[in-house]
Amino acid sequence: MSLAQAEILSPMAEGERSTGLLPSQLLRAAVGHGRNAAAATEIVAAEPIADDQIQPASLDLRLGEVAYRVRASFLPGARDTVQDKLDLLSMHRIDLTGGAVLEKDCVYIVPLLESLALRKRVSALANPKSSIGRLDVFARVITDYGIEFDRIREGYKGPLYAEISPRAFSILVRTGSRLVQLRVRRGSPLFRDTALRRLHAETPLVEALPGMAPDADPGAIRNGLAFTADVAGERSGGIVGYKARRHTGLIDVDLIDHYDPRDFWEPVYPHRGPKGPDGVVLDPYDFYILATREAVVVPPDHAAEMVPYDATVGEFRVHYAGFFDPGFGSAEAEGTGSRGVLEVRSHEVPFLIEHGQVVGRMIYEPLIARPEKLYGGAIGSSYQRQGLALSKHFKKVPMG
Repeated sequence: MSLAQAEILSPMAEGERSTGLLPSQLLRAAVGHGRNAAAATEIVAAEPIADDQIQPASLDLRLGEVAYRVRASFLPGARDTVQDKLDLLSMHRIDLTGGAVLEKDCVYIVPLLESLALRKRVSALANPKSSIGRLDVFARVITDYGIEFDRIREGYKGPLYAEISPRAFSILVRTGSRLVQLRVRRGSPLFRDTALRRLHAETPLVEALPGMAPDADPGAIRNGLAFTADVAGERSGGIVGYKARRHTGLIDVDLIDHYDPRDFWEPVYPHRGPKGPDGVVLDPYDFYILATREAVVVPPDHAAEMVPYDATVGEFRVHYAGFFDPGFGSAEAEGTGSRGVLEVRSHEVPFLIEHGQVVGRMIYEPLIARPEKLYGGAIGSSYQRQGLALSKHFKKVPMG
């Protein structure tokens, strides 16, 4: 079947919204070469798509058979394909079928096994998977004639590529490794602060945890929902974060619960002044894992994205992997108390983060329908009910 084969749109099912993100059941339908036209999209792949690639509101994308080491990051622009740019910038070609090392501080382009043929009014957005962001791997999706990273225009038909740049650790990957994920959006849903305030009133989206000051305002909403940093260490044995060590071995991205975290990370403790903890100073050359002070909640019929960089709160980036799935932190999915993990790098200058300081914002978006499965232990999700946590590649051993 051709990627461009026409489909006749069927009526929406009862209870579906006309616009929003595709939930898992519609993503699954879309994988079948558009046999269910209600999904209004096609997702095809060189290898069959496994059921566990389909998350509550996203699809895991897989690396293809080759990687290209390039001398610079790029966007193709409105006139060029990715291959056009590779012809100019590629330094050498790497076979991934037997596994290969992607070295830190280098940039690679990898064709993905999945490709798209988006219908009218259908677009997509991408992000690194949570475990990849926590390794400080800069992973973004680009397309032919693309003018933005991680944003796939309405009606796009063609291949997908991952730009990968490990920052803290060299990584071992292979064909089929999953570093990035894709959300598919129908229409252009507007979710303004007024709607977010209403949703927050119905289902508290950011909840104060025990020990938070009674005057804390976890519901501050302005261009999204504000969240703050925990750099007091009251709930983590005094440790407020982890800092990546400068010289380490490589990490196989497909190994789970395998590495001793002490070989790759060192604990971070708060500076303590006469009035108590006075924060953590971020060095611009280091990568940190921190956590939000509040618990984060994503209702079952919504998804969320953490804004990766907000210049209004400081010169630092707070998140690489920003997708939060339906059910994250929700009592309905046994996730009460789940905090957001922050992947932090300061820009250019050292920066002091103080306890309770606003460090970023969460943007929420409705799904077309409630997904058939929610984020959590029932589907093998790794970070439900998490506190300060490293990626799933590391063993859970004391770090103090």
